Amino acid sequence: MPCKTIVIIGASSGIGEATAIRLGSDGHHVVATARRADRLIQITERIAAAGGRATALPVDVTDQSSVAVLADTVVTEFGRLDVVVECAGLMPLSPLNALKLEDWEQMIDVNIRGLLFSIAAVLPQFQRQGSGHFVTIASIAAREVLPAAAVYSATKFAARAITEGLRLESEPGIRVTTICPGVTETELLESTPDPAARELSRAVWNRIAMSPDAVAAAISYAISQPDVDVNEIVLRPPAQRYGWLVP
Repeated sequence: MPCKTIVIIGASSGIGEATAIRLGSDGHHVVATARRADRLIQITERIAAAGGRATALPVDVTDQSSVAVLADTVVTEFGRLDVVVECAGLMPLSPLNALKLEDWEQMIDVNIRGLLFSIAAVLPQFQRQGSGHFVTIASIAAREVLPAAAVYSATKFAARAITEGLRLESEPGIRVTTICPGVTETELLESTPDPAARELSRAVWNRIAMSPDAVAAAISYAISQPDVDVNEIVLRPPAQRYGWLVP
């Protein structure tokens, strides 16, 4: 597989971290972005120690001005930009009657606006060069809704719709992939505000969750295909027969 320069947004933990490590081991140059600079440095040092190429680039996905310079910075410093993987996300679960307005706003800012900001930053570069690949991490929650997850699901439905719209509108040289993982080992549950709901979800999660390495492998597959555009991948742990949270 030819070496590509790949930006991973939200690379400091979970699926983003696993993806950075996997794509680094595949021989790509990984540009790991997130707000937590210390975590990015640890991850890029781990990739480098294994013989890969990785660069830490702190970016706040909710800050449009910070994201806006992303493509230009990468192209200026490394000469090219081939793939952007959008992994940033929040999942503070709560019922609607809890009225967690601040949590709702944060999910909209990260899960929707952050995705739009990254598209706005990168799409012009992809159009100029006539090629590129967008990969969005959506969720099984982009396909169904469960109690306590209405707003989270709404943001993931939106992410899936935006990414599919981008695919339909893009010229043939620009590839677009949506990844919809089921229950995956992640830090997302830590943002659930209700302690009882968090513990219940964690008990289910820990019993059936798949490794983020499985999602990273799906991303690696999607970007490695030379002749086809992998539009969407849905993957769940074997024990998750229905729903996206409860087995």
